Amino acid sequence: MKISTKGRYSFRMMIDLAQHYNEGFIALKDISDRQNISKKYLEQIIPFLNRGNLLNANKGHMGGYRLAKAPSEITVREILESAEGSLAPVSCMDNSPNLCEKCDSCLTLPIYEGLYRVVLDYLNGITLQDVIDGQPDSCEYYI
Repeated sequence: MKISTKGRYSFRMMIDLAQHYNEGFIALKDISDRQNISKKYLEQIIPFLNRGNLLNANKGHMGGYRLAKAPSEITVREILESAEGSLAPVSCMDNSPNLCEKCDSCLTLPIYEGLYRVVLDYLNGITLQDVIDGQPDSCEYYI
């Protein structure tokens, strides 16, 4: 699994909004300046985060964006899935039930399913609050 620029920038935008959570709506220009990400690119990311119900928007003079929930209620998994779509390690796992004609006899599928569970469990265990508190390791994960 490789996180794309869209996923990484979505995560950075959400961290920025978490850091300024108590300041109300934040102008996209401010996020752009602080994160050194073009405003135009952030505008392309917003629809994905909106579909994930992660942002609230306000238009007009005091317009901008803010988190739809507290930073402690938004997981890294939610952000990355909103931006990236599926985080499954192989494409045959994108559908449930698995539509691959070989899935019943595939010897590698259980390995990929295990990897997927580990990744999702790990990302579910880290909230934006953990990240801004500098404690993403608060979820100790042992294999």
